[in-house]
Amino acid sequence: MTAYWLARARVNEPEQYARYASRVPGILERFGGKVLARGGRHEMLEGASDFTRFVVIEFPSLDAARDCFDSPEYQAAAQFRRDGGGVVEITIVEGI
Repeated sequence: MTAYWLARARVNEPEQYARYASRVPGILERFGGKVLARGGRHEMLEGASDFTRFVVIEFPSLDAARDCFDSPEYQAAAQFRRDGGGVVEITIVEGI
């Protein structure tokens, strides 16, 4: 069953965040991930507006989404944003 990464981000240091963002597309592809929405126009209808970037990524399954997140390649890339590039919240949700 299809699953989705739902992520919201705040970029604190654009150059450091770019080191993360430039590595992620190839990693996603290896796990069957397909970016459906990234950045772009958005409207906050309700809730905290601490985040300014939103991403939706489709995976073939919840396991594939989790395996991608847990992979050494993704964790190495994520370290760039964790080291001051930005703050990200990621939720994996299974489709219906």
